[in-house]
Amino acid sequence: MATLGIDGLVSGLDTTSLINQLMQVESGPQTLLKTKQTATTSLVTALQALNTKVSSLADAATKAATASSWQVAKATSSASSVTATTSAGATAAALSFTVDEVATSQVSLASYDDLVAGLGGATTLTLRRPDGTTTEVAVGESAADLAKNISASGAGVSAAVVTANGTTRLQLTGTAPGAANAFELLAGKAADVADGQPPLTTTSLRAAGDAAITLWAGTSGAQQVTSSTNTFADVLTGVSISVSAVEAAPVTLTVGRDTSAVTALASGLVGSLGVVLSEITSRTTATTTTDTDGRTVVSGGLFAGESATRDLQQRLQQAASYPVDGISPSTVGIVVGRDGTFTFDQTTFEAALAADPAKVQKVVSGLAQRVADVATRTSDKVDGSLTLQIAGQQTLVSDMGDQIANWDVRLALRRESLQRTYSALEVTLSGLQSQSSWLSSQLASLSTSSS
Repeated sequence: MATLGIDGLVSGLDTTSLINQLMQVESGPQTLLKTKQTATTSLVTALQALNTKVSSLADAATKAATASSWQVAKATSSASSVTATTSAGATAAALSFTVDEVATSQVSLASYDDLVAGLGGATTLTLRRPDGTTTEVAVGESAADLAKNISASGAGVSAAVVTANGTTRLQLTGTAPGAANAFELLAGKAADVADGQPPLTTTSLRAAGDAAITLWAGTSGAQQVTSSTNTFADVLTGVSISVSAVEAAPVTLTVGRDTSAVTALASGLVGSLGVVLSEITSRTTATTTTDTDGRTVVSGGLFAGESATRDLQQRLQQAASYPVDGISPSTVGIVVGRDGTFTFDQTTFEAALAADPAKVQKVVSGLAQRVADVATRTSDKVDGSLTLQIAGQQTLVSDMGDQIANWDVRLALRRESLQRTYSALEVTLSGLQSQSSWLSSQLASLSTSSS
């Protein structure tokens, strides 16, 4: 709202400064509200960051507490051309085999002129699989047309036109390996192909074949297993074996516990726990600074007055440090320090795992379940204690925002009132000054007439 300047019109007073000083006093409560709102907003941000870390801890702890997470196996091969991946159900095993063949796709070469001659005027040719499946293909007007139609037919064969020394040929390549994906070309439509009709002439560059391995090669129990791909998924439960080259010498595939994965499971739990506890500690610790006048100022952390975060810290420390069925976590490498921090001793963990895997799983998964219970109750998206606390603080920030806005209106009205008051004062003083001048002039004229 625009106002006329009234500084010192009659009184000589700096009324703008006076009003500003009065308004500064009047706005004291609003200033306190703004300071509190800023502090509460910072607290909300810190609590949200903590809640995210607690949620991650809940995930890590839940995983470590799940039995299937411990049933992880790793396969190693004595040959680089043989690899294997494991899944649920894989158990310790050692298997010896030779790789007799790798799976191949068919590659054939056909002279375009010979194909046309073999068609005998037919405008359609048929591709046939070993199982009798057929696909009809329009010949078209050129080698390019025929190649395009074969590739687009969905028969699982791609065709390319190759011209060398004046001869145009079609290179036909099966898109999938395995003997079942072999193919031959026949003249005419599928319905017109006669029993025993010979296929069109092609040159075989590579035959379609299955991959083959022989288990227990060289023994009376030798068994050959084939696959249309280079992967054998059913030889060992939970293990998928892939081959890429012939191996005449026996290959040994060993399946055992994946120690690195189990170690990462336990160390990840301790690491996530440390992140949460460190976050609480850093946000609670007081800081010391020096004021402008040289005085030492000690300021509490954002969580210094938060009993909920202190309670969370204590509950997590208890959950992770108490024995499991009388067995201390330190015996499996989870060590708690005097300051309440946790560290992971990988050497101790791996030694304990080698000596008694069941004991290690029992201790770590039991501890993890306790931590998961605490973390989940705290960070649940609907009714977690920390989630509800954040929502309450956000409501408080919003309420303070409304109060600050109301104060803006009250202060604006108060400033306007003060401006009217001082403006009226100037007008009054101006009138009094005019009366004084008039009286002075009247007195002066009386003195002149009496003389």
